[in-house]
Amino acid sequence: MKIKLGVVMDAIESINVKKDTTFAMLLEAQSRDWSISYMQQQDLFLENGQAWATMRQLQVQDNPENWYQLASEKTANLASLDVILMRKDPPFDLEYIYSTYLLELAEAAGVRVINKPQSLRDANEKFFIANFPQCITPTIVTRQAQRLRQFADEQGEVIFKPLDGMGGASVFRTHNSDPNLNVIIESLTNMGKQSIMGQRYLPEISAGDKRILVINGEPIPYALARIPAAGETRGNLAAGGTGKGLELTERDKWICAQVGPTLKKKGLMFVGIDVIGDYLTEINVTSPTCVRELDTIFDLNISATFLDSIEETISASQQK
Repeated sequence: MKIKLGVVMDAIESINVKKDTTFAMLLEAQSRDWSISYMQQQDLFLENGQAWATMRQLQVQDNPENWYQLASEKTANLASLDVILMRKDPPFDLEYIYSTYLLELAEAAGVRVINKPQSLRDANEKFFIANFPQCITPTIVTRQAQRLRQFADEQGEVIFKPLDGMGGASVFRTHNSDPNLNVIIESLTNMGKQSIMGQRYLPEISAGDKRILVINGEPIPYALARIPAAGETRGNLAAGGTGKGLELTERDKWICAQVGPTLKKKGLMFVGIDVIGDYLTEINVTSPTCVRELDTIFDLNISATFLDSIEETISASQQK
């Protein structure tokens, strides 16, 4: 199936090709003879009620010394594409929201946008776990310092983190007798102006923060356990964690069964859920990673599974 693919991502010249999931997807798309149009967030614009972009045709090769070639810029209507992958990394700020509005116009014109723009707005990567209370550890979201201190008193040891971060940035492990507790709360909430999340600390983090990839509601049967470096609480690879491949446990599969149907219904086709011990801790919908690591460890091609799902979805819509 010849597909015209667009990708909205960060600057391709700055990616780490050995780890970048978007790059893995592009390699697979090219192997299928899909055409690839590359865009950054600032290339999208609205004119005469339609969504347009400055695009460049992209070719890729799995060579860390020379991994891409870009053709000359052209301006085109987003409706000229069949599929758009929204793979821009956080921060999830107002500019990100404006981009989803533009992508929603393309969607209305018949383009399949992955993940669905409205659901990108609706499914905050931290807050969205509240839809699955049966899967999560004790959790609070508030900007009120008194409630956050009370939560620390009740739970003893807690994790506090911003609602819009990624890669473990500004994640604090603290406890009810920590002399820095107040200043942590003040800093994260910007003196009560911003809501944050608190979760009971899970000592099982020492065995890894498991990233499970879910494609169209179905999990890949392996997880990447991101194990914290010595002296660290955060398992994020960006924070120095190391990855270990694991088969999904029965509890992991149960969590996926709880979450998967909702993801599929919302058009969240490529998602990374995070599990520590027996608990769901985050649902990553913007630009989840770990494809290349899992492919290498288990000799998989997760991008092929993903693109197969895209093709099946397009075929089904064409037959209606």
